[in-house]
Amino acid sequence: MASTVPQVVLFGDSLFQQCSDLQEGFSFQAALQSGRNPWNAYFIRRLDIVNRGYSGFNTDIALRYLPDIFPERTASSPKMDYLVLLFGANDAVLPDAFTKQHVPIDRYKTNLTKIVNHPHITAHKPQILLVTPPPLDEIKSTPRSIENGHKGAIRTSTVTAAYAEVARQVARENPEVILVDLWQAQMDKAVSLAPGDYTLGGPFLGDPENGKQGGLDDLLHDGLHMSGSGYQVFYETLKPLIGKEWHGLPDDDRRGFVIPDWRELLELAPSLNTGD
Repeated sequence: MASTVPQVVLFGDSLFQQCSDLQEGFSFQAALQSGRNPWNAYFIRRLDIVNRGYSGFNTDIALRYLPDIFPERTASSPKMDYLVLLFGANDAVLPDAFTKQHVPIDRYKTNLTKIVNHPHITAHKPQILLVTPPPLDEIKSTPRSIENGHKGAIRTSTVTAAYAEVARQVARENPEVILVDLWQAQMDKAVSLAPGDYTLGGPFLGDPENGKQGGLDDLLHDGLHMSGSGYQVFYETLKPLIGKEWHGLPDDDRRGFVIPDWRELLELAPSLNTGD
């Protein structure tokens, strides 16, 4: 039965691995699957939200293990209608960090391009949604890095922003790919929460040169990973791009259900209600 339900696959690092957790009353994956209330539950029974988030992964590791995570498609394979791709936070780790997660920015671009064009992916003909890494609150994340034994910051806001720009380039250069600019969505929200903390053209929020975190303090619980409110921004940014054919349908319109509604089943086969 599972193979008949089209999939939305979330492929990325810890930002996806943790997205099913309940944070501040909000779970990104649950919200995407079921809707935040019964009147916008567009995907339940129409699409399966499948989590393939791997904490610590960069694009080198993702590309190496892609054939294991996404085996060659067969007649019985679930159909992947959407691939939501989110890597970059670990690629952007500085080269001297002892975590060894750094991927040079040119290779990061090459890796993303290889992933979106990998034959195990393209066999499904999915809509690929390429997500930029979110902003980094360097002011908050650096003390945590030091607590973990590093001499200083292992990520910076400016380097993370550069990797986000490369993700934008990959989306522009691959017409079948749609950009989900999470970096910009999060930064816009962060500025709106504390407009006096950012000057246009100046250092980013969360950058020590700025000295202020603005709304990033609310959106990123440790400076790197999203809080419940951060995931809500992501949800509101991503959801309009999935299942557009069902947006705005009334609650009693069940078009797209893989298995029909029980009322329809009983109308088609009244004997189901008698056990005959």
